[in-house]
Amino acid sequence: MSGRRSPRRLLSYWLALVLLAAVGAACTGDRSEALTLRVLATPELADMRPLLDRLREETGIRLELDYRGTVEAADDLALGRYRHDLAWLSSDRPFRLKLRAAGRNAERPLSTATMLSPVAIGLRPATAARLRASAPGGEISWADVADAAAEGTLAFGMADPRHTDSGLAALVGVATAAAGTGGALRPGDVSCDRLRGFFSGHRLTDRSPARLADGFIHHQGGLDALITHESELLTLNRSGRLRERLEIVHPKDGMMLSDYPLLLLDPAKREAYDRLVEWLRSAPVQKQIMERTLRRPVDPGLPRIAEVRRPVGNALYFPDRQTVIDRLLSDYGRPGRDLPARVVLLLDFSGSMRGERIRELRATLAGLSGADDSRSGKFARFHRGETLTVIRFGGRVLDERSVTYREPRDLLRLRELVAGDDFDGATAIWSGLDHAYGRLAELTGDQPGRPLSIVLMTDGRNNAGIGPDTFIRRYRERAPQVRAVRTYAIRYGDADTAELGRAARATGGRVVDATARPLLTAFKEIRGCVD
Repeated sequence: MSGRRSPRRLLSYWLALVLLAAVGAACTGDRSEALTLRVLATPELADMRPLLDRLREETGIRLELDYRGTVEAADDLALGRYRHDLAWLSSDRPFRLKLRAAGRNAERPLSTATMLSPVAIGLRPATAARLRASAPGGEISWADVADAAAEGTLAFGMADPRHTDSGLAALVGVATAAAGTGGALRPGDVSCDRLRGFFSGHRLTDRSPARLADGFIHHQGGLDALITHESELLTLNRSGRLRERLEIVHPKDGMMLSDYPLLLLDPAKREAYDRLVEWLRSAPVQKQIMERTLRRPVDPGLPRIAEVRRPVGNALYFPDRQTVIDRLLSDYGRPGRDLPARVVLLLDFSGSMRGERIRELRATLAGLSGADDSRSGKFARFHRGETLTVIRFGGRVLDERSVTYREPRDLLRLRELVAGDDFDGATAIWSGLDHAYGRLAELTGDQPGRPLSIVLMTDGRNNAGIGPDTFIRRYRERAPQVRAVRTYAIRYGDADTAELGRAARATGGRVVDATARPLLTAFKEIRGCVD
């Protein structure tokens, strides 16, 4: 019987073989059976590829990334017809806002932050030193950057906010700083464009942060700054492709912080989502993310590497209304291609303007030329490329001259236009405004599409020339491109509020009252209201 096995021994033999096969399969692991999750992802996450290979090895989860810009991805997700299991964006703020606007805020998917990176400004060392030398306490603000851009001494790159989170976050950041309220932007905060001077320095843009960085490298000789996520700036400095490393500035008036949330779109994948989140937020993986991508860990207690050890400063609030974002994006325009604005300043030089009133007007123009060092002054100042046409009137038009701001001496010429004391004995407000609109046919035909507005400043009541009824009738008979130009009236001294308001509203503009506050404040309020 030695050559044959008993039935019991044979059964034991086969059970052992089955057990060994099962153990062998468990030990080797069939990688082809990994759970694949389809992910709508921001292109910035391409630098996570090496870590995602490790993710599959350690968890059996494979991520299939479908790249889309964060703002565009928000548009797709807001429709509610998800084609992916997860979304992994640099921020879900645009998505949440669109859900709220559509009345679907309760349907917001589960979201978990995975890493952090603030939007910052990378400055050439010489530019940073120049800005810091004039900034209070040596701390650079968005206002300082806007002031330098308007002055023509700072050219920068920034991604297109209509497609990228970094561009939108930068736009919201600088607009929030310009509003100066300390809270989330409201519709009234963007009713007038305070960013035209800032935009005048925007020389480079792209729909992709990676291509923007490449463009900055190619044009670095002609650019002074790059506005993007801190991690992108640190990566550029580490790359060795820059002639000089950028100094990274977190503006003292605040910035937006991106937290790269992972969103669960398919609730059936909740178990895998939880495993993935646990792995991404574990200390060893957070440390590797920080070292490889230069984004900050979500755990404030995790030790930082040197590049991200510095505090980010104040975080700003993202707007809670879609209408605010829509207005900001509509004002964004086309950097480097939009025509500079033209403003017609129709200034009352009747006898009542003598003395303190004309001194205040001259100080106002000096402030708008760069002498006003306040935050609001830096956003409201005249900017490079802007053309200012000054029409002085009394009982008739006294003088008319134009200055295009290309260099500092042009602003001195502007101030010289109101330096004379040739006042007139009467006040023909409506004849002066009618003359201004008569000139617009030539001005609008010269460069169609150029932003153009009229600012009327008067301290008295009309006592010569035509009346408001005649002005409005003539205005309505003018060509459509002329009627599209709005008048913003500044009431000063004893001017008639009702008459000014009626004429301004007829043109689509409005009245600002300067009788109980500085004239400069009134001018700053309407600066940039060019449609």
